[in-house]
Amino acid sequence: MIEEQEMLGIEKRDLVEMVASLRSAGYRLVQICSTTLADRYEMNYSFDKNLRFKNLRFTVLPGEVVPSIGLIYGNAFLYENEIHDLFGIAIENMTTDFHGTLYKTRIPAPFAVQVPEPPVNGPSVPGPQESVAGTDADAGAEEHHG
Repeated sequence: MIEEQEMLGIEKRDLVEMVASLRSAGYRLVQICSTTLADRYEMNYSFDKNLRFKNLRFTVLPGEVVPSIGLIYGNAFLYENEIHDLFGIAIENMTTDFHGTLYKTRIPAPFAVQVPEPPVNGPSVPGPQESVAGTDADAGAEEHHG
């Protein structure tokens, strides 16, 4: 038998209310996971009732805070700490917060989105209105004004 699955794209601000509604309807929390996209994270919360899955999905940008669902589902603290430790996503108001020590990793948040940093004191490239000193155009201009 293949389980029926429903995928619901939601807004992050609606997460806690929707999770509370699922809990009161008798759903159990199956898993919470995150995955790294090009410039953001995708969060997926899965619930089950009578072999019917409901998945709540939304995206967050690096630096955004996600609300905890730990007061609704007590076991959420493990998933939330894992997501914090491995992706660097801040989870607000966790019931049990390991403060980055649930996993011991060589580098902090190994699956975090890598935001490219602008070059520091790199070579300057002239814009379309700027001229580059020493070009043929500059030499010709000097001859005509000279």
